[in-house]
Amino acid sequence: MKYTKIPNTDLEVSSIALGTWAMGNDFWGTVDDNESIRAIEASIDSGVNFIDTAPAYGAGHAETVVAKAIEGKRDKVIVATKAGVIRTETEYLRDLSPKNIKKDIEESLKRLKTDCIDLYYIHWPDVNTPLEESINALLKHKQQGKFRYLAVSNFSIELIEQAQQMTDIVCLQPNYSMLNRKIENDIMPFCEKKLMGIISYGTLAGGLLTGKFRELPKFEKGDNRGRFYDYYREDIWSSIQGLLSLLDGIAEKHSSTVAQIAIAWTIQQKGVTSVLVGAKNEKQAIANAGAANVLLSTDDCLAIYAYLKNHLQEVIY
Repeated sequence: MKYTKIPNTDLEVSSIALGTWAMGNDFWGTVDDNESIRAIEASIDSGVNFIDTAPAYGAGHAETVVAKAIEGKRDKVIVATKAGVIRTETEYLRDLSPKNIKKDIEESLKRLKTDCIDLYYIHWPDVNTPLEESINALLKHKQQGKFRYLAVSNFSIELIEQAQQMTDIVCLQPNYSMLNRKIENDIMPFCEKKLMGIISYGTLAGGLLTGKFRELPKFEKGDNRGRFYDYYREDIWSSIQGLLSLLDGIAEKHSSTVAQIAIAWTIQQKGVTSVLVGAKNEKQAIANAGAANVLLSTDDCLAIYAYLKNHLQEVIY
C-alpha cells in the first residue's frame, strides 16, 4: 500500500480508501452487516487506513457498522464522515442549516463512538442555506474539537472559492473514474493550484468497471446504482463492453482483475490523493487493496485513453 499526505494536514492516507455507502444496506441491494465488518477488518489488515462514511448511508447505519469494525483499532484508521444530507425512506434531502449540522455531527460522533472526526465533509451543496451560515456553524464545532479538518464533496470551483474565503478547505471529494473525467478540465488544475487533495469516489462506476456485467443488468429491488450512475444504458452498452474487453487484456498482462486495473488507473492520475472503493465482503476488500500494487505502463494508459476518446468521448466528458 502507498500513502500520501492530504495537503496542509498531518493526515497520511492510503492510496485506496474504503467507501461504505453499500454498507448502509439501503441503496446497493442487500448487504450483510457481518460481511461488511469483515470487509472493513480485511481492508485495515491489507494496509487501508482511510475509511469514508456518511449519515446518509442507510440513515446512519453505515457509521454504526464502521464503529463495530474499528473498535479497538481507532488509532489505526483515519475516519471521514459528512454533514448535510438526510436519508428518508424515499429520497436524500440536502440540509446544511446550522441546526441540522449540529444534529449530524453529534449523531455521527455517537454512532462512530469517537470523540473527534479526522476529516469532515460538506456532503452536497444546499441551495436553501447560505454557505456562510453553514461554514460558520461548522467552524464552531471544529473549535469545540469535534472534527480536525474540513473538506467538501460535489462542490463546484465557485463554491469552493466561496468556502475558502471563510476557512481552509483541505480536499475535495468528486465523482471521478475512467468513465467520468469531467473534473480533468478545470477542477483538477484548480485543486493542484490551491494545494487541495482530491479524494475521488465512483472509482468503479457503480460496479460497471469490475467487469462483472457483460449483459445489461436488471438490478434487484433496493439496488439503485443504475439510477445514480448513468452508464447502464442500451445506447452505450456495446461501447462499454469494448472497453471491458480492452481492460480484460490489460488485466491478463498484469495478472490482475479488471477492477484492479480501473482502480490503479485512477490512482495514477495526476492530482489524485486517494480513491474511494466500496466492498461488500472480505474478498472484494482484499482484491481492492491489491490494486495499489498494480502499475500501469504508458502504453496501457494510452490504449485506454484512445479507446475512451474514440468510443465514449461524450460519456466521459
